[in-house]
Amino acid sequence: MVAALASKMMVFVLVIACSRADDVEPGSPPRVPAMFVFGDSLIDVGNNNYLNSIVKSNYWPYGCDFSTGPTGRFCNGKTVVDIISELLGLAYPPAFADPTKVGARVLGGVNYASAAAGILDETGRHWGDRYTLSQQVLNFESTLDQLRNLMGARNLSQYLARSIAFLSFGSNDYLNNYLLPSLYYSSYTYSPPDFANLLLNRYTEQILTLYNVGLRKFFIAGVGPIGCIPYERATGEAPAGHCVDSVNQMLGTFNDGLQSLVTKLNSKHRCATFVYGNTYGAVGDILHNPATYGFTVGDKGCCSQVLGTNQGQAVCLPNAVPCPNRSEYVFWDSFHTSEAANSILAHRAFTGPPSDCNPINLQQLALI
Repeated sequence: MVAALASKMMVFVLVIACSRADDVEPGSPPRVPAMFVFGDSLIDVGNNNYLNSIVKSNYWPYGCDFSTGPTGRFCNGKTVVDIISELLGLAYPPAFADPTKVGARVLGGVNYASAAAGILDETGRHWGDRYTLSQQVLNFESTLDQLRNLMGARNLSQYLARSIAFLSFGSNDYLNNYLLPSLYYSSYTYSPPDFANLLLNRYTEQILTLYNVGLRKFFIAGVGPIGCIPYERATGEAPAGHCVDSVNQMLGTFNDGLQSLVTKLNSKHRCATFVYGNTYGAVGDILHNPATYGFTVGDKGCCSQVLGTNQGQAVCLPNAVPCPNRSEYVFWDSFHTSEAANSILAHRAFTGPPSDCNPINLQQLALI
């Protein structure tokens, strides 16, 4: 059986990605062998369901628009990586903690993302267990043992070189660390630029670990304008209808530094390709021009309870009735974007210009 799987995988690894600019036709071969996903609640597909964590979303109305209902996704429907998986012709990478994720199920990739996770190990600890960035990398290494048994070391090397690593971290290091001085001392210890540099140094270490075990295609998303999420707007730290600029300004050093890091990595590791995803710019564009994208509400969550001026102080409560016009909301809850917004962000990451993805987009990355 192992030999048969190895033979099938060799064929799979050598499939040439198609070059069409639109969605993959049903039945078309995947553009890449697999996608491995690392991140937080924005792209968690259920890992926290299996952890001793307060932060879970495996109940209705989460998943009310997803094909199988609530799964642990912090959205009404698909996440950004779900839609990117579709564009790549892949099945949705299963949650690492899912006990049914064995054998051939890991061949198309695995999702390690965990709600409340950050670049720093201490980030989000007040929410309970979560897979931090460093733990997600360790989890990936355990997946490599499974893959090595399935296809052999040589095939695994080719497979990893063609696969995509998607990383999205940093939001929680601000929301669930630096901006919570009553629980964390980071804001007393570091200035905003120094904290950003700390994050970038730790992030670099883990990215290079993934590179050293064989991954060669990286999409690294920046942090979005978290000063504009309903939760932050509801704090009252900004005038009604405005984002919390002081929070957004903190992110400049991190995002600029992350883009510079991508440039340096591409220069130093020429056998690999690193892409920076301008999440801040893409989300900012949607919020500044909502009507252009079909949105009518950009400052409130569709299902958040009215506990602040912008319905921003809570995630969806169990069995809460969400808004009926979900496609018109940028945000699903106080922290997370809706499926409608995720679709726009995914397509911009996939086919966007250099202002969205630098130096190339995901579609181009898949073709390398």
